Amino acid sequence: MTAVGNGAQTTGRPTRLPRSARRKQLLAAAQEVFVAQGYHAAAMDDIAERAGVSKPVLYQHFPGKMDLYLALLDTHCDAIVAKVHDAMRGTNDNKERVGASVRAYFDFVDHESEAFRLVFESDLRNDPAVRQRVERVEQGCIAAITDTIISDTGVSRSHAELLASGLVGAAETAAQFWLAGGRQVPKAEAEALVAALSWRGIASFPLQGESA
Repeated sequence: MTAVGNGAQTTGRPTRLPRSARRKQLLAAAQEVFVAQGYHAAAMDDIAERAGVSKPVLYQHFPGKMDLYLALLDTHCDAIVAKVHDAMRGTNDNKERVGASVRAYFDFVDHESEAFRLVFESDLRNDPAVRQRVERVEQGCIAAITDTIISDTGVSRSHAELLASGLVGAAETAAQFWLAGGRQVPKAEAEALVAALSWRGIASFPLQGESA
């Protein structure tokens, strides 16, 4: 054992983290490995080494590699849906809502963690559990925008869902295209361009009580 300044002694063992903190640490390590290597090439050994823990510690929290991957997907899928919900609730100005929704997608793909690759570029898209989570992102974002369109315009749900899917598809596709192209257009300008395109379409639908 080693003496420390207050006379206490320590065995030199790693600090025992609370379960929630350890889980967060393991997920962060797993994300780095999955983003860098993809699911199939990643190994639990790599994740344990990146986290600085033994494999038994890793398995105490996550029984397998898929459990880790799905936990990360849940975190990031919930985050992007929450951002779109916040965009709808954050203002009553519909033009600002469109801009905030577009910005949510650009912020997601532009984040230094590259977590978007787990959601939009997963090499497990055909796995039922992964596909269900990815579809939940699209459905959750469409639902948030659909409710706003119905509330403001009074169009039918089927019409509102189709409009919302167009807005979500445009934002998601444009954000990924922008990133893959090397960010040739400044981010704020790219967001404004996509938001302007979407707004010019959705603004043609009058608010309830207004004439067409």
